[in-house]
Amino acid sequence: MHSSQFPAMYAEIAVALAAGLLSWAYQTIKPPLPKICGSPGGPPITSPRVKLSDGRHLAYREMGVPKEEAKNKIIVIHGFDDSKNLSLPVSQETIEELSIYFLFFDRAGYGESDPYPSRSVKSEAYDIQELADQLQIGSKFYVIGMSMGAYPVYGCLKYIPHRLSGASLVVPFVHYWWPSLPANISKQGFQKLCTADQRTFQVAHHTPGYSTGG
Repeated sequence: MHSSQFPAMYAEIAVALAAGLLSWAYQTIKPPLPKICGSPGGPPITSPRVKLSDGRHLAYREMGVPKEEAKNKIIVIHGFDDSKNLSLPVSQETIEELSIYFLFFDRAGYGESDPYPSRSVKSEAYDIQELADQLQIGSKFYVIGMSMGAYPVYGCLKYIPHRLSGASLVVPFVHYWWPSLPANISKQGFQKLCTADQRTFQVAHHTPGYSTGG
C-alpha cells in the first residue's frame, strides 16, 4: 500500500469509530419509550377518564359545587411539569359563594392522559371542547391557563371562542416581542424575569425558524 494512502485510511477508521461511539452513547442515554397508563406493564389508572373521538383518553378531576348546580363552570389548564392535581388557591367559601364548578384535566401526554405526538394548539382547544361536551358541563364555560397552560387558552380563543364565557391567564408564557403589546409593558415584564429565563426567551427569539418576533 502506498504511504500516501495511510492518512486517508486512518481518517476513515477514526470516522467509523466516532460514529460507533456516538451510536453507543445515544443508545445508552436514550430514555425508554413511555408506558401508557392502563397498558401492560404501564402505570395503573387511578382517575376518571373520558375517551375522545380519536380513541385517546383524557384524565380529569372535578372540584367545587356539582356541575348541575353551578353558575360558573371553569376548566383549568395546567402548565409544564404539572397535572390535573395542581393546587388552586381558592377557598371553599368563595367556591360556594360564586357557585363554581372546576374541571381539571391532564393534557395529552401528561399524567394519566394518553400521549399525542401530533399535539398542537388547535388539537388542545378541541380536546378541551370535547372534554366539556362529554362531561356535559354546558355550551359555555370559562378557561384558566396556568403558566405554559396559557397557549391552549390562546387556542380556545382562536378555535372555539363561541364556547367561552371568559378566559384568564395565570403567570403565562408571554410573547415579549408581540407588536400589539406596548413596548414599555413588554420591557418591564421581561426585566422581572430571572436571568436564566431571560436568556431562554432571547435564544428562542433569535433562533431561525423559531423566532418569537413578528
